[in-house]
Amino acid sequence: MKPLLHTALGLGVAFFLTVFAFAATVNTKVLRPKSKGPSVSENQHARRRMNRLARSRGRRHYAGRRRHRYYERFYTSSFAGDITDGDETAGEDPVVRAAAVDALGTMNGAVVAVEPTSGRILAMVNQKLALSSGAQPCSTIKLSVALAALSENLITKDTEIALGRRSHLNLTTALARSNNAYFEAVGRKLGFDKVSYYAHQYGLGELAGYNIPGEHLGTYPDEEIPAKLGGVGKMCSFGEGISMTPLQLGALLSAIANGGTLYYLQHPAGPDEVASFQPRAKRHLDIASLIPEISDGMAGAVEYGTARSLRLNFNEESILGKTGTCSNSGTRYGWFASYANTSVGRIVTVVFLQGGRPTYGPKAAEIAGRMYRNLYDHSFFANGPTLLPARTAEQPAAGITQ
Repeated sequence: MKPLLHTALGLGVAFFLTVFAFAATVNTKVLRPKSKGPSVSENQHARRRMNRLARSRGRRHYAGRRRHRYYERFYTSSFAGDITDGDETAGEDPVVRAAAVDALGTMNGAVVAVEPTSGRILAMVNQKLALSSGAQPCSTIKLSVALAALSENLITKDTEIALGRRSHLNLTTALARSNNAYFEAVGRKLGFDKVSYYAHQYGLGELAGYNIPGEHLGTYPDEEIPAKLGGVGKMCSFGEGISMTPLQLGALLSAIANGGTLYYLQHPAGPDEVASFQPRAKRHLDIASLIPEISDGMAGAVEYGTARSLRLNFNEESILGKTGTCSNSGTRYGWFASYANTSVGRIVTVVFLQGGRPTYGPKAAEIAGRMYRNLYDHSFFANGPTLLPARTAEQPAAGITQ
């Protein structure tokens, strides 16, 4: 009997000790003090780290895909060999021509320099290209649009146009920065009929020269381009659907520089024609009061805007101008039209480039800066254009030595 009692007592004590130990273990976990901060496991840290890594990879992947989403291919070279081959130079100003040839270098382009008070072409480098059917005017068309809007009292140089909830721009800044949205808005307000009317008044769509052999005609459409191509807005910001020649742009810039007379451009064939040169006015443009409205924007383009690369080479005189860059069918175009606003005379310069990626408006402005530097170093702005003596019977008919 006693052994059974001892055995039962032993089992009871063992059971009690087991229960007490289990309870103590449970109570210890329950009574453990809580952490003051949030409890984050290592797995949560890992998940957050992996999520951040995935997001960053996604951003990099998307940015790379966006950056290479559209790659424009060009099939025209920005450089050329002897671009002066075949040029008729006997009646050109030797100083101006030498300055233009040196500035253009090996770039595939043309330079036209005009005396704005007469329409005399002082130099025309790469005449085959300068006299061709032209190309899309790109942002240089903004000059025509600005004058049209000013003529219609639609804007002044200080009129701000809303381009968004927090974006407003005036004409001066829009010209200097070549803002496309501004001129698209102005063009839509004008409408195609008025835009077209003023463009033709300023010489687009007609020959700019007077009996210049080989001159081709640019084109201006009879109706607004389709909406899917941007309509009148794109015509006024990029010159979409329009073909303009360097001579046409030179004639318009000359009218701006001289106060409103649109001259026929004339390219003298030799010293005799230079000596007997007579200006031929095509028509008078009522823009004299509007020129100060666009002058600040054209000056701003050179001082701080899209043409500031001109100042890499020339700062001595005030230059007013407008750049243009666009591409079409595998060829990029770079334009810069300007005039030197000096106290002793003015010269209009149009630089037109065609090619691939090295071709753009600021590059054309840089070339113009080199040309103005060359002219300044040869005292052109002090002496003015050269009046060549008439050739005598004993003199050879060869071109002028440069």
